[in-house]
Amino acid sequence: VQLQASGGGLVQAGGSLRVSCVASRAITSVFNSHVMGWYRQAPGKQRELVALITASGTTTYADSVKDRFTISRDNSRKTISLQMSSLKPEDTAVYYCNAKRGQTTSWGQGTQVTVSS
Repeated sequence: VQLQASGGGLVQAGGSLRVSCVASRAITSVFNSHVMGWYRQAPGKQRELVALITASGTTTYADSVKDRFTISRDNSRKTISLQMSSLKPEDTAVYYCNAKRGQTTSWGQGTQVTVSS
């Protein structure tokens, strides 16, 4: 599955931002068989899970983003989004979308999110 991320940018602390990811070349049934997610990697740190969503809509969030971030997916458009609110400087990172099915994992190219204090 090829993934293309968009959105991101620079925002002040307390603001909101949305990032999206589309699996443009996947057929819908293939997209629907994947668990989709967002990960992030800050400078000098390991990549970490932000949120996951199954095809049926079950979500999982990292404790650090619970109640601030919302992941969603539109299976018909083969798209996932991450709505981020109440952003903090520590949310600054490159955000990567991810598609996982069994042992197969695909990554998008990453999009920068910078939160200024």
